[in-house]
Amino acid sequence: MQTVLRLVKNGFTIWEHHSGVEISIHTIICMIRMPFHHLSTSKIAKAVGCHPNTVRLYEQWGFIPPVPRSPAGYRLYTQAHLDAMRLARLALNTAWPGRAIRRSAARLARHAATGDLGGALEMAYQHLALVQSELAQAEAAALLLERWAQGVPADATAATLEIKATARLLDVSVDTLRGWERNGLLRVPRHPGNGYRQYGPQEISRLRVIRMLRSSGYSLMAILRMLLQLDAGKREDLRQALDTPRPDEDAYYAADRWLTTLTDQLQRAWELIAQLEGMIQSRRE
Repeated sequence: MQTVLRLVKNGFTIWEHHSGVEISIHTIICMIRMPFHHLSTSKIAKAVGCHPNTVRLYEQWGFIPPVPRSPAGYRLYTQAHLDAMRLARLALNTAWPGRAIRRSAARLARHAATGDLGGALEMAYQHLALVQSELAQAEAAALLLERWAQGVPADATAATLEIKATARLLDVSVDTLRGWERNGLLRVPRHPGNGYRQYGPQEISRLRVIRMLRSSGYSLMAILRMLLQLDAGKREDLRQALDTPRPDEDAYYAADRWLTTLTDQLQRAWELIAQLEGMIQSRRE
């Protein structure tokens, strides 16, 4: 049976010896005492759980500091690069959280890569406030939905409106209203004489709820799933319906589980702060 001896520093294998090759105790002691400063691309990738090409792309995109090269052209990563890579993966390796949150996360990761960790920490707290705001808006939309589902009107309009007047009232386009109808979010009665759509108080209240849910980040599929349950007479657990794809939904996106997505982003925001605080502390030591 072959015996393998490995030397490990900082969680990485820096030397491996197979039986059958003689090596002195003095050599082993010297290797243990040898300073360990640089990491390879593959070791960085293994440490953060990604492909080596991802590490190179993150360097190209500015998410980790510039990497020096050896005389032979090999990249020479340090602990600072590994810390930056972990921070960037925490910020970016997630389901799509919306443009504002993704842009904020990328901005703080790039700033941390410049070495200004204090500035990055400030940005991380701003990022936390942004995620909290997005989550509060999504929660408020869900609350409006629940109140409306229990019979509280969402609009005071008593008249019956045609599509253009309804679009102006709700500050959306005519095409948006037609799209919501085409996607099954509501059925609009027609005038028996001319066939024009007639939006009454019930349709307008429903549209108010749909518009707020959409502006708060919920997907059309999530809203449809919830409305189908409501139209079937099931008024309970509408928030759960918004956040839980059905088994027959073959593919779904972050906005199909928007509350869960934002809750995950909130946790990540706190983790980003903790990681930056740890990086600052390590630099000061």
